[in-house]
Amino acid sequence: MIKIITIEREYGSGGGEIAKLLATRLGWKLWDQLLTEEIARLANCPKAVVEVREERTDPLYYRLFKSFLRGSYEGSINAHKLNLVDSESILKITEQVVQHAAKKGNCVIVGRGSQHFLRNRPDTLRVFLYAPIENKVRRLLARGKTENEAHQLVDTVDRERVDFIQKYFHVEWPDRAIYHSMINTALGDEAVLHIILDLMHTLDSKEAPNAATA
Repeated sequence: MIKIITIEREYGSGGGEIAKLLATRLGWKLWDQLLTEEIARLANCPKAVVEVREERTDPLYYRLFKSFLRGSYEGSINAHKLNLVDSESILKITEQVVQHAAKKGNCVIVGRGSQHFLRNRPDTLRVFLYAPIENKVRRLLARGKTENEAHQLVDTVDRERVDFIQKYFHVEWPDRAIYHSMINTALGDEAVLHIILDLMHTLDSKEAPNAATA
């Protein structure tokens, strides 16, 4: 029985919007902004700090600063006091929150490596959403971005996700073999929603006879 759906997405493909529609239709809990808020609470830092670190690797200057601080005399003496909110610490907290959400079930989780954290759970449906660049730009324009901003964001955010997945999960992004379905959102949000729901029901009905004979 599917109790968790992870939605990984290209930036601008509408992953957040579709995940919200899906959670609403199912009556499930949506872990998107809520996930960021919970990570920030556990990391004891502002939400904005998490937003600029999650699904990214640390920039070079930050890695050098962190290495210097931890390697310095003062840093080694006060190591227990260091509370550096970097990508690695956020990733560890993210896994804790994702696993907690999965344990409760009936949830839709957006990105943040959740598809990899939950790859061995048979009750998880893993979906990847993508779209042609013109569709992604159109969505971002509708959100108030300029055309230049939209094109830059589409390019840079996905490049950061590539680096993030390669560094921490050691696979290419998107790792096609991990997903049950990869869907082009140019079909329309409602169409994508129905495809995901139909796939979920198909997997559930496939499992039902096995449970009956167990």
